[in-house]
Amino acid sequence: MKKFLGLFLHNLFFITIGAAIAAASLECFLVPNTIIDGGIIGVSIMVDYLLKNVPLGAVIFCLNMPFIFLALQKFGKKFVFNTFWGITCLALFVSVFHGHTITSDLTLAAVFGGVILGFGVGLILRNNGSLDGTEIIAIRLAPKLGFSIGEIIMTFNIFIFFAAGFLFGFDRAMYSMLTYFIAYKVIDVVLEGLNESKSVWVVTDYSKEMGDKIISQMGVSVTYIDAEGGYSGQPKRIVYCVISRLEVTKLKQLVKEVDETAFISIENVHEVEGVRVKKR
Repeated sequence: MKKFLGLFLHNLFFITIGAAIAAASLECFLVPNTIIDGGIIGVSIMVDYLLKNVPLGAVIFCLNMPFIFLALQKFGKKFVFNTFWGITCLALFVSVFHGHTITSDLTLAAVFGGVILGFGVGLILRNNGSLDGTEIIAIRLAPKLGFSIGEIIMTFNIFIFFAAGFLFGFDRAMYSMLTYFIAYKVIDVVLEGLNESKSVWVVTDYSKEMGDKIISQMGVSVTYIDAEGGYSGQPKRIVYCVISRLEVTKLKQLVKEVDETAFISIENVHEVEGVRVKKR
């Protein structure tokens, strides 16, 4: 129970921080320069522009509420509560940061607004929450429409940016698409981390010698996987391990020292958890 409560409070803390960061991006960079994000937040900015006297935070909160109820049936109470908390915090922090414009340069606003927004949203997603109902409705509609979740979200955003072009001008729509692209990439970095690793598959006739050398000289754990050659039909043992980007060259040298004819396959791994072998 204590562990669950600790994790729950940990998630709420970082969702609150993420909402504050996202709100700063909206009010300090994007909204004053009529640049929007995709999804419900983008729609909220346009609705707020049309309504004039209604606070943006209230619009964001109200437009997201129907999607909160949709999420209840699909995602569970914890995710729904975290999302409700995140949207509520965003609505409050938007009011706090209102009027604190940092730059009127459109390029700077689009780039830095996208980076900061992506970091804030990524922090919330990493802690099992959300700020936008677009993905929720996409997940609900995908089985019925026969399209993927990504295709539905992309279609939805195309209409949003097209509408923004008529409302704010198509130059602002293009800046908005730049912001969205940057935020999307930053979210990936926050969710997957900067410490990108590599998974390595080595097919060799000297698997035991290869594995021992990798363990002893690199301090990396290996796994042996039994396989069969597709052409020769002969049994093979694949040596599998995960290393950092900086260790790729060293691993290749070790492999060639043991078996110059070894087949090596290297792939990107975005997140790794586990213990490396300690050198004696």
